[in-house]
Amino acid sequence: MTASTANTASLEALRRCHFAVDLGAARTRVYVKGAGLVVDQPSAAAVNTRTGALIAVGEFAEKMTGRTPGYIRVVRPVSGGTVVDIEMAQRMLRHLLGDKIRRALRRKPRLRAAVCTPHDADPLSQRAAIETLVGLGARRVELVDTLIAAAVGCGLPVERPEATMIMVCGAHATQVAVLSLGSIVTAERIPVGGEAVDHAIVQLLRHQHELVLPSQSVRPLQLALSGNGLTPQGPASTEIHGRDVATGLARSVRVDTATVRNAIQTPLTAVLDGIGKVLRDCPPDLVADLADRGIMMVGGSALLPGFDQMLRQATGMPVHIAERPDVCAVQGLGSMLEGRVEPLVLHPTTSDLGAGVGARSGTGTGTGADTGAGPDTGTGIGGDSGSGSGSGSD
Repeated sequence: MTASTANTASLEALRRCHFAVDLGAARTRVYVKGAGLVVDQPSAAAVNTRTGALIAVGEFAEKMTGRTPGYIRVVRPVSGGTVVDIEMAQRMLRHLLGDKIRRALRRKPRLRAAVCTPHDADPLSQRAAIETLVGLGARRVELVDTLIAAAVGCGLPVERPEATMIMVCGAHATQVAVLSLGSIVTAERIPVGGEAVDHAIVQLLRHQHELVLPSQSVRPLQLALSGNGLTPQGPASTEIHGRDVATGLARSVRVDTATVRNAIQTPLTAVLDGIGKVLRDCPPDLVADLADRGIMMVGGSALLPGFDQMLRQATGMPVHIAERPDVCAVQGLGSMLEGRVEPLVLHPTTSDLGAGVGARSGTGTGTGADTGAGPDTGTGIGGDSGSGSGSGSD
């Protein structure tokens, strides 16, 4: 397999892809061209350690977490948006897709795939994502930045010459970026996500109440942070069931939700620092645009109650949550695959026409890798570029 030397993939290359995958630390989603979203399951697999057989994947494997005998182990082949176990990720994807979809994909003469990768993913992470899909039969894999895919999926006008700010709230990390003209102007990846919030709640209950929470009850949404969540208007207290640290017996305690709110806000402070850094590195004209448009939140952790209100108070900017924040990235990939994203055509001036040079710009971004005999170089942001016979340049 030969990796492409390009840094970006054109919309034309993405339109030729047959399916797209969003390998997240919490959930795996697959979009098949012409069929839509066909897989939306947790990124978990249960394995028999004695025989190596795969027992369950997805929702069923997630429910088995913490409830299995010693010879069954629940593994997560994706961590922080990076594939850490390529073979297990391939086995999990095969079972999630099912025989019917896999047979339909195998009929394609030259199967092409697209996959989301975190912003500034290192070459090793990119290679792991490529190898995972090559194991499913893909002959070429296009890597698309999660930030651009999510922005397209939630309907932001990323191809226009105006600023749009997006925040992808994942399980392991939060990514913040300012986009303009179909490209990332400035971005920051903060290693704080939904799991950091869960961990803060677990530590609070362990230290203050000597209570160990079961893994299925850690989610902050299940901790009765209903109402306005991170804001004082939520319920005053809530009852939590868990295991006593000293005796090991089941016990229930009543927890003051104000204390839980303070524990949650501690890891989220790093997200506010990341937003401030992105705005400081952004050109002033684009920051002025953001004062009106604000921040668009996507990702599963964007649904944390009161998170948007906390950002609104800290930044003074409008904060919006996408209609379906958890599937924005894969829906954006699907829009690129189906050709619903139109490239921005830059109309040349009279002098440019005399020089015979034109350019066309699009919004796709990623890196291509081909399993054929030679390198296959994609085009940059802006899609296709061509030169005429004149001597001028554009």
